[in-house]
Amino acid sequence: MLGRNARKLVYGAEVAPTFMDGGRFWYRNRMQGGFEFIVVDPVRLTRQPAFDHARLAAALSMAADTAYAPTTLPFERIRLNDTGTQVRFVLPSTRAWSCDLTTYTCTSAGASSELEANEVSSPDARMAAFVRDDNLWVRDRSSGTERQLSKDGVPDYAYGVVPEDRDEVTNRRGSLKRAPVLRWSPDSRRIATWRLDERHVKEVYHLETAVGRSILHRSRYALPGDSIIPTYDFFVFDVASGGSVKVDLPPRNIVSSTCCGVMYDSVWKDLQWSGDSKQIFFTSLARGYKEIELFAADPLTGKARRIMGEKSATYIELNVNSVGPNWRVSPDGSEVLWFSQRDGWGHLYSYNTTTGALRHQVTTGTWVVFDILAVDFPGRQALVSGVGREPGDPYVRHLYRVSLDGAGSQRLTSEDADHAVRVSPDQRFIVDTWSRRDTVPTTVVRDRTGRVVMTLERGDVTDLRRTGWRWPVPYSTKARDGVTDLQGFLYFPSDFDSTKRYPVVDYIYPGPQTGPIGLRSFNVEPMGDPQAFAELGFIVLTIDAMGTPGRSKAFHDSYYGRLADNGIPDHITSIKQLAARYPQLDLDRVGIMGHSGGGFSSTRAILQFPDFFKVAVSGAGNHDNRSFGFYWGERYQGMLVRNADGTDNYDAQANHRLAANLKGKFMLSYGTLDDRVHPNATLLLIDALIANNKDFELVVMPNRNHGYGSEGYILRRSWDFLVRHLLGAEPPAGYWLDRPLR
Repeated sequence: MLGRNARKLVYGAEVAPTFMDGGRFWYRNRMQGGFEFIVVDPVRLTRQPAFDHARLAAALSMAADTAYAPTTLPFERIRLNDTGTQVRFVLPSTRAWSCDLTTYTCTSAGASSELEANEVSSPDARMAAFVRDDNLWVRDRSSGTERQLSKDGVPDYAYGVVPEDRDEVTNRRGSLKRAPVLRWSPDSRRIATWRLDERHVKEVYHLETAVGRSILHRSRYALPGDSIIPTYDFFVFDVASGGSVKVDLPPRNIVSSTCCGVMYDSVWKDLQWSGDSKQIFFTSLARGYKEIELFAADPLTGKARRIMGEKSATYIELNVNSVGPNWRVSPDGSEVLWFSQRDGWGHLYSYNTTTGALRHQVTTGTWVVFDILAVDFPGRQALVSGVGREPGDPYVRHLYRVSLDGAGSQRLTSEDADHAVRVSPDQRFIVDTWSRRDTVPTTVVRDRTGRVVMTLERGDVTDLRRTGWRWPVPYSTKARDGVTDLQGFLYFPSDFDSTKRYPVVDYIYPGPQTGPIGLRSFNVEPMGDPQAFAELGFIVLTIDAMGTPGRSKAFHDSYYGRLADNGIPDHITSIKQLAARYPQLDLDRVGIMGHSGGGFSSTRAILQFPDFFKVAVSGAGNHDNRSFGFYWGERYQGMLVRNADGTDNYDAQANHRLAANLKGKFMLSYGTLDDRVHPNATLLLIDALIANNKDFELVVMPNRNHGYGSEGYILRRSWDFLVRHLLGAEPPAGYWLDRPLR
C-alpha cells in the first residue's frame, strides 16, 4: 500500500507529453511489466509505438554487449528525428546512442551532448549556460567548446549561483549539480542573470558524523529578523561578444514572488523577456512580502523603469499553487497579463507596460485562476486552469478560454473531474488527463475548442485493486466558524469492518504554501502515504484546513501572523463531525502525524490540545520559525519585532514553550544534517521536554537531510509507534521496509 509500490500496479495513468514539430508528441507509458514509448500525431489522429521495442532491445543489447528487455529499456527520454527513422537516447553511463529505426542498428554516439543538470539550454538549443568557479560560462552543445563570460565572480559574490538557504550542505556532500539562475533571450543572443551577494549573510552550522572527528559544514542562511539577507544585481551578457551591462537599479533583496524559492523547473521565476528580445521584465518584492513592483529594462543599456506595483496587508504571491508565477508579457512587450488577489480571489489583469496603467480586469468572480497555460496576445485569448468556479469540490481544476479584453471566459472541459492540461507550443492541441482521487485517469487530446479528438489512455488499476487497495472517500465538513466548507479524504483499511471502532490518525501538513492533499487528481502516492497507515488498522484522514491555498485570499490568510494556529482547530471540529457520520471513528484514540511543517503542527497539536490528541509522530519540524529561513517566517508570520521586555512576536509560535503540556505519547525525529529546517529548533524542544521531565521517544537520523521521512527505517518506527499506542498491539520486531517486495 506504500505509494512507491502501489504506483507500479497502475497502468496508463501517467502521460507527460514531450512535444515535437507539427504538434506531434511522445510519452512514456507504464504498462504491466514495464514501459513503452508512444508517439502521437493529433493531426493524422494516430497513436503508435515510437519503435519496435523488441527489435530495439535486441539491437541495443548486441551493440552495447548488455542484455536489455523490451519493456525495461534503460532510458526514460528519447529524441526522434522528423521522419521517425532515428531515435537517440542516453544510457545511465551518460553515453549517447543512436538507433536507425529502418535497419534497427544501434551505434554509440560517444559522450552525451544532452544538458547537464547544471546547465540551461538556449532557445535554439545550440548553447548551454552554466556556472563554474562563481562565474557564468557557455558551452557550444555540438562542439563542446566552452567560453567564460564573467570574470570577477568570487565566493559569496558570484554570478548565476543558487542561494545557500536551502539544501546547500546536501548538494556539496553529494557533489550535486544545480541549474544556474538565469534566463536566455528568445533569440538566444543574450543571458540575463544576477550577481548574488551573500558576503555578509550570517552562517549556520552542521556537524557530519564521521569516524574520529566530526566534520563541520557551514552555509549562508538568513533567519527572520537578521539585518542582512542576500541581495543581487541584474546583469545582461552578450553571448557573442562576452560583454555585459548592469541594470541600473540598487541591489534587490532576494525575496521571491513565489513560495518558496527563486527557481521552478530550472527557470528563474521572477524575470521574463519580451518575445522580440528587446526588453526584460522582472518583479521585485520588498522584504516582508507586502509590496511588489514590476520593472522593465533595456538589455543593451541597462536602463530600468518602474511599470506598476501593488501592496497587501498580509503577503503577496503571484499564484495559488507554489509554482511558476502567473504573469505573462506580450511578444512586443507592450502588455502584461498580471495575477493578483486584490479583489479577494485570484484573477488576471491587463496592464499597459508603457504607461503602467491598468487597462482592465480580465477574469472576475468567486473563483481562482490556477495557472496560465498559454496566451495568444494577437488573438486576444488565453488558456488557463481555474478552480472553484464550478459546483462541488472547489479544488478541482477546469480548463477555460478567457478573453484578454475582459469579455468573459468559456469552460472547455465538461467532465466532472480534475483536469491536468498541457498545451502544444502552437496552441493547436491540448493533452488533458482528467480524473479524481476516486476515479482512474483518462487521457485525451482536445483541439483548441475543447473538443476531444483522440483518447490516448484509460488508467488500469485492476492489479492494484487485487491487493485490497481501497478508493479514498471524499468528505466535506464545516470549519471552526461553522460556516466555511472544508474538503478532505478518509482512508479505510482493506478489511474494514463497519461493526468495529478504529483509532483515528490525522495526517497534517498545514501549509500555508500548500496543504496535505494537493491536486484532486488520481494519486496513489499522496503526501504521507495515508493508505499504508490505514492498512495497519487505522482510519486515516487528510484535510485542507483554513490557512491553505487554492481558495479565497481570506481563506489563505486565516492565520497570517499566527503560525501556531496551523489549522488545528479545523482538524478537531472536522474529526468530531466525521465521528458523528462514521461511528467507527474512536474519538478516545486520536493520533496525529506529519513531517516538516507537519512535524511542527503535529507537535503543536499534542501540546496545545493534549486532551484530544493522544499520540503524535513528528519529523523534521520547524518547531520555532526563528531557526527557519527568513523567506518562510517573514512571509507568513511577518517581520520579527523585538519588544522592550525581550520578547518578540514569534514567541507564541515556538513549540518548546508548551513542552510542559505534554500528556500523551510523543515520537520526535530529526536529521542531523537537515539543511532546510535546521535541527536547532528540535533540540530546543528536546531540551524543554527534558526540563519538564516529560517522557518521549526520540529517533535521530545521523547525516540525513530534510528528506529522510521516506526512508524505510523511520517509516517502520512510525508504524510501530502508532500500532503500540493507538492500537494497543505489539508490531513485528525489526520488520524491514526497505527490502523490495517479492
